[in-house]
Amino acid sequence: MNTLQPISDQSAAALIARFLKQRGIQRVYALCGGHIMPLWMRLDHEGIRIIDVRDERAAVYMAHAEAQLTGNFGVALVTAGPGVTNAMTGIANADVARAPVLVLSGTPPRQQENRGALQDMVHTDLVRSITRYARTVREPELVLRELDEAVTRAQGHGGEPGPVYLDFPVDTLRADVPAAIQLPEYFAPKTAPVCPPDPAAIADAVELLWSARRPLFISGRGAQGAGPELCALLSALGAPYLDTGESRGLVPEEHPSVVAAMRGSVMGQADLVVTVGRRLDFQLAYGSPAVFGEAKFLRIADCTAELRDNRRGAVELLGTPALALQALLDAAGDRQPATDTDWAATLRAKHCERSEKLVTTMRNSPDGPDGLMHPNRAVAALRDALQADAVVVADGGDFLSFARVGLPATTYLDPGSLGCIGVGTPFGVAASLACPDRTVVVATGDGAFGFNAMEMDTAVRHEAPVLIMVANNGSWAIEVRDQQETHGRVVGTHLRFSDYAGMARALGMHAERVERAEDLPAAIERALANRPALLDVLVTPDAASSDGKSGLAWVPDLQPLAAWDQAERRWRAGGAEAGDKL
Repeated sequence: MNTLQPISDQSAAALIARFLKQRGIQRVYALCGGHIMPLWMRLDHEGIRIIDVRDERAAVYMAHAEAQLTGNFGVALVTAGPGVTNAMTGIANADVARAPVLVLSGTPPRQQENRGALQDMVHTDLVRSITRYARTVREPELVLRELDEAVTRAQGHGGEPGPVYLDFPVDTLRADVPAAIQLPEYFAPKTAPVCPPDPAAIADAVELLWSARRPLFISGRGAQGAGPELCALLSALGAPYLDTGESRGLVPEEHPSVVAAMRGSVMGQADLVVTVGRRLDFQLAYGSPAVFGEAKFLRIADCTAELRDNRRGAVELLGTPALALQALLDAAGDRQPATDTDWAATLRAKHCERSEKLVTTMRNSPDGPDGLMHPNRAVAALRDALQADAVVVADGGDFLSFARVGLPATTYLDPGSLGCIGVGTPFGVAASLACPDRTVVVATGDGAFGFNAMEMDTAVRHEAPVLIMVANNGSWAIEVRDQQETHGRVVGTHLRFSDYAGMARALGMHAERVERAEDLPAAIERALANRPALLDVLVTPDAASSDGKSGLAWVPDLQPLAAWDQAERRWRAGGAEAGDKL
C-alpha cells in the first residue's frame, strides 16, 4: 500500500498547473487515470476547476467550445492508451475547425517504456497528423519550454491555429524542476501578434473592390474579432454578405448587407467574391467557376490555409483581418464604390421576404402522416422562447438543417465542416459553464444525441445550466431517405423512439417528453427555469429537410451537393453558366 506522497510544489506537474493558471485557464475538461494523477491533483491545488466527463472525446469537445467562446485556448486532460484513442475524434474535429485546444496526457514511467507496461503506446504517432504540435516530454527541465511552444502553436501565433498535444511520463510529472530554469517569461500570458497587410496589396485590393459591380463578402473562422471593421466596410460598399456558420453573429442579422436566404443566387451572380478568414471548402463549392462563374476572388486571412486553398485571389491580403479591413477603408477614403445598389437592395429585400416566410412556415408546418409534429414546430417554439443573446448549439444530420436556418443566434456552434455529429451536449455543457449569464440551448437530433448522451451526468454533477432539446424521430433520417430513394429499401438506419426524458430524469436532470406542438411553449418555459434540463420532443421522420434533399447522403462525385455536381459537370463539358439551376 502506498504511503502518502504529496506532489512537490517544484514538480513538473506543479509547474504545468501554475503555467495554465497564469495563462488564464479556469477549467480543464478531463477524465481521470493513474498516468495523469500528479497533474490532476496539482490542477486542483491551483484552484483550476476540473470538469470530469464520462468520455475523453467529450472532454476535447468541451475544451473546443471553451476556446471558441472565451478567445483563450481550451484544455483537455486524458489518460494514457484508450484515454488518448478515445480523444482522437475530438482532436480531429478541433483540427478541421482550427480550434486552439491543448490536449495533455501521460505515459508509463521512463524506466518501463517499451517494455509492455500498462497503456504503453506511442501516442504522438497517432495524433501527429491531426495536431499542430505533438511531443512526448521526458525531461522535467523541458516542460515549461514545451508548454509555451505548444500553446503558441495552438493559438496560431505565426501560423494556423488548432489542437496541440503533449504527454509526459508519470515519473517526469512527479520529478522536481530546478528553480533556476523556471523562467517567468514562460508563465506570462502572450498577446496574439498583429500583422499589417502589404500597402501595395491594399492599393490593388481597393481598386478591385471599389470597381466591382456585384461584390460579395463571405466570412469564416479567421474573421472573428473583425466584426466592427467588416460591418463598416460592408456599409461603405453596400455589398451583400454571407456567413456559413464559422463566424455567425459577426455581422448582425439586421445589417442591410446580410442576404443569407439568397445564398444560392448571390454566389452565382457576384463578380467579385471576398473571403475573410474563410476557406473555400465543400460548403462553398470549392470556389468552382461552375458555381461562381467568372467572379474574381479577393482573399483576406492571417494564415495561408485560409488564403489560397482551391482558388487563388486576384489579390491576396496576408494580415490580421481587422487591420486589413480597416486599411481598405482608410485607403479608399471618400471614393464612391461602383456597387450595383439596386442588385444589392433586391437581394436584401428577397432575403427578408424569405426569412419572414420561413418563420411563418415553421410555425404552421403540418404534422406528419404519423400524427407527430414537424421538426419546424419544435424549432419555432424554441426560437420564440430564446433571448437575443442566447448561445445556440445545433447538432445532428437531418435536424441540424432545420435548426441551422430556423434558430437565430449571435453566438452559434455546430459540428463544423468535419460533420462531427455528437458535439451538441458536450459543447452545450462547456458553453453554459463559460457563459453562465447567457441562456445556452442545444438543439440536437436523436441520433447525434446518442453519441454523448451520458454527458447529461456531467451537466448535473457540475450544475451546468444547459437546455437540451432532442428532436426524436426514431431514425437517421437523411440516410433513411437516401436508402428509400436510391436503393429502394432501408437497412440499419431506423432507431427507436427511445425515452430520452426518462434517461435524463434517471441521471438527476429535469426532463419532459413532449408529443404535441401546443404543449411545447410551456414545457420550454419550465425547462429554462430548471436547468440543466432536457426536452424529448417527438417529431415525424417523414419531414424532408433541405440537407436530405441536397445529395449529402449519397455523396456526388465532383461536388457535395447534387445541384452543384450537375453544374460542375456542365461547366467541365463547356456548357455551364454560374448559378444555372442552383
